[in-house]
Amino acid sequence: MLGYTKILCALDFDDHLTSTFILATALAKENGATLYLLHVAPVPLGVLDVPLPFVTNPKWERDARLRLEELVRQHGQTSVRCEIRVKSGLPDVDIVREANELGVDLIVVGTHGRGGVSHLLLGSVAEQVIRYATCPVLVIRPAKQPQPVLPGQGE
Repeated sequence: MLGYTKILCALDFDDHLTSTFILATALAKENGATLYLLHVAPVPLGVLDVPLPFVTNPKWERDARLRLEELVRQHGQTSVRCEIRVKSGLPDVDIVREANELGVDLIVVGTHGRGGVSHLLLGSVAEQVIRYATCPVLVIRPAKQPQPVLPGQGE
């Protein structure tokens, strides 16, 4: 047992959402910790013309909450206390802010594993979270798909 009591699992809806959630759930179960699932919903581009503040509970937040609730129903452990949190904002800033407000012991976050130019242009939420978090951060990288062996390459 690692002694975690509060774990924040930051999720975007990428291809390895389920594996990140399952790992965070296993850690929470092993430690008897509360698991906070957080999705920071990006504001849709069409809404940027709307004067701030946005209405409370906009559609994109409701949709994200429903997706997380379904994830918990399909893959969650009934023995793990789980709280779902959805907000609009900047993922790297709001993940760290939420972790600080909740006083979590661990942040679990996935990464897209981008490199090169795409990393320079898009940055890395995980990298920023690691840089500014005041607690340990566990970064889950997607599993690399095996490369097919083309005729004449393998033995």
